[in-house]
Amino acid sequence: MNVFDPNTHIQTVTVVGLGGTGAQVARAVARMVVDMKTARLHIPQIVLIDPDTVEEKNVGRQLYTAADVGQKKAHVLMRRFNLALGLDISAIDQPVSAEKNFERWGNLVIGAVDNHLARRELARVNGAIWIDAGNHANAGQVVIGNTGDRETALRYLDGQNGRYPYLPHAGLLFPALLEPEPEVKPQPEPERSCAELVAAREQDVLVNDWMATITAQYVYKLLRRQPITSFVSYVSADGMSVRSLPICREELEPYLREESPC
Repeated sequence: MNVFDPNTHIQTVTVVGLGGTGAQVARAVARMVVDMKTARLHIPQIVLIDPDTVEEKNVGRQLYTAADVGQKKAHVLMRRFNLALGLDISAIDQPVSAEKNFERWGNLVIGAVDNHLARRELARVNGAIWIDAGNHANAGQVVIGNTGDRETALRYLDGQNGRYPYLPHAGLLFPALLEPEPEVKPQPEPERSCAELVAAREQDVLVNDWMATITAQYVYKLLRRQPITSFVSYVSADGMSVRSLPICREELEPYLREESPC
């Protein structure tokens, strides 16, 4: 059994994007840290990043109430979790920036964003483990990796005695995530958020729950130093299934060709 072993002491867990998936991931991370604190384990700092303000369309579909409308999502969740769980979470209500928001080492970055510009910033963060969650109407994928350099990923295709210090991150596995949506109409519509898609009945109400659960499980394994044996998990809310690809040359190599299979 091959495992991901980045040999990183996680000092900070940063959740970027606090919508349908990200808010629930943030809640799960807060609960994990409380559990670690109770067990007298070293606990990482939690940072929440999202420039958006809570809107009426978010109420009920995300972890926000009518009283939260008009407030910054990052501050709403920071206050809620700090008061409820006795934590010291930090909040940033500005767009994510690779230069401003991250130190070089010791970071676990969780991306739950719905635009390519934010993902480009996440892809530029150096020395971090990046877990990315992205979904469509009723399905999506969760990717864990720590390098965007193709040569590095290829060098470690066979790992080292069953351990993989480097895995390709989402930007390397799925380059299209870093690019704007292709123009398919004479006057293309702007990218729409998950909340807007749900409101228009174009996205499954529960797909974000599926995404958050799988994302949080990767985080839990990292924080608890449990073996991580897969590098991507495909989620289907409609099919009620999760398919995780094992870490090995046979599964990794097709994604590292110049033309990705997906």
